[in-house]
Amino acid sequence: MSYQVLARKWRPRRFDEMVGQGHVLRALANGLANGRLHHAYLFTGTRGVGKTTVARILAKCLNCEANGVTDHPCGECAACTEIDSGRFVDLIEVDAASRTKVEDTRELLDNVQYAPTRGRFKIYLIDEVHMLSAHSFNALLKTLEEPPEHVKFLLATTDPQRLPVTVLSRCLQFNLKPLLPKMIGGQLERIAAAEGIEAEASAVARLSRAADGSMRDALSLTDQALAFGAGRLLDAEVRDMLGSIEQDFMVELLERLAASDGPGLLETVSRMAEGAPDFGEALAELLAMLHQLSLAQTVPAVFDHDGPAAERLAALAEQLDPAWVQLLYHIALQGRRDLPLAPDPRAGFEMVMLRMLAFEPEPADAGGGSGGPTPSPAPAPSKPLPSPAPAAMPASDATGPATGSATDRPHTAPAAETDWHRLAAELSLSGMAQALADHCDWVGREGGRVTLQIDEGHRHLVNDNVTARLAEALSAYFGEPVGVHIEMGEVDAETPAAAAERREAEKQAEARAAIESDPNIAALRATFDAEVISESIRPRD
Repeated sequence: MSYQVLARKWRPRRFDEMVGQGHVLRALANGLANGRLHHAYLFTGTRGVGKTTVARILAKCLNCEANGVTDHPCGECAACTEIDSGRFVDLIEVDAASRTKVEDTRELLDNVQYAPTRGRFKIYLIDEVHMLSAHSFNALLKTLEEPPEHVKFLLATTDPQRLPVTVLSRCLQFNLKPLLPKMIGGQLERIAAAEGIEAEASAVARLSRAADGSMRDALSLTDQALAFGAGRLLDAEVRDMLGSIEQDFMVELLERLAASDGPGLLETVSRMAEGAPDFGEALAELLAMLHQLSLAQTVPAVFDHDGPAAERLAALAEQLDPAWVQLLYHIALQGRRDLPLAPDPRAGFEMVMLRMLAFEPEPADAGGGSGGPTPSPAPAPSKPLPSPAPAAMPASDATGPATGSATDRPHTAPAAETDWHRLAAELSLSGMAQALADHCDWVGREGGRVTLQIDEGHRHLVNDNVTARLAEALSAYFGEPVGVHIEMGEVDAETPAAAAERREAEKQAEARAAIESDPNIAALRATFDAEVISESIRPRD
């Protein structure tokens, strides 16, 4: 007898044989038990999670000869066995990917009106239904909404977004979720025990992760691993087949990072490269290691103490700063995303490692504390230029708070005229406070009070909160408490905002002049009677 692949041999034939998908199975079982049958079911989900399998089991539930309409088909009657073998005349399976034309759909629907030949219901199972054309969906709509009592539609798709909403609204929708590696691993262990296959737990776990939530992919990979390992599932052989990296390499990389050993780090990568690994998979392994490290540091109770590298990871968890581990995880995650853009996978992987090394936290100061590099102090803004301060007219004052720490670098109060344009640009302001400063002009400073002037057109910018923020920024700049007094009146001098508008207008004029004088533009105008749209011209930054 010819060999039957595991994915077909171990396809579930009853709901209780399914792995996962309890939210779908419960709804279907309750509907069958209570006689609440819909005429159209839509099963969605990624490849290999059981959409078609659930549909076939549902077909048996509807047509079982021994138990009637039930959520526990007997599996032995003629209807059940013929559905399992794909020979049941009243189960019409259609691959929509190969029958997308409207003529195919109409031909299919011509037989809907006829009663089933043998079964209780005539069932149309349309796989990859999103591949039907728009005309095919239109032909299907009316029948899908009001089919005869003896007809049930079971639709399956991996891309429900491509289905028209008119189809979606006529179906009961069930979304099958990707399976967890633990669920897949449990099923693989049961299959290995039933088949008498020698299987290492680490090999099963590796296959479960590689399946990426798909049971069918897991079984196909298991078939491949059995062929590769001569009927055994050994971790070393599964790792070679998948192009995975030994965990020892990953732990060694983390140990080199912890020791700030750059040459050793690259030497480890060089030894890894001798096996021609998948560097994207290597980063995935590294992410799994960093995840375990973070668990050991923050939630030790759930750390995998039985893992192959548990002792070395536990030692690393005590050496590495938790914040740095989080940063390493983020760098590895971004590096895995960007790896296809690197000119060479190995070079991309090395850059990820070097980036991790570059962001190593500096040793903590004697005062204590751990973490990243100590930021250098921000440069102090330059001193304002002086000028006599004219007298101020009375208006409302806003006093800013005193300056903060002693490490601030205060600016001496100007003895004469101040360059307000430069000072306003250097203040730590944003939003309304920055707009207020940009539309004011410097009047003068007398003692602990700075007087500014603003025109009536910008009165809306002046309020207690905004003025207080401006006073706070000036206090920090001068290194002593400063109040702000704003006068209303016509501003004769050019404000910072007006100066910015003037510079922008000059740049726009220069750009327009450059376009107008360009000989290529002149040639286009002469040849094609072209017209330059002035509003589309933008100066270069």
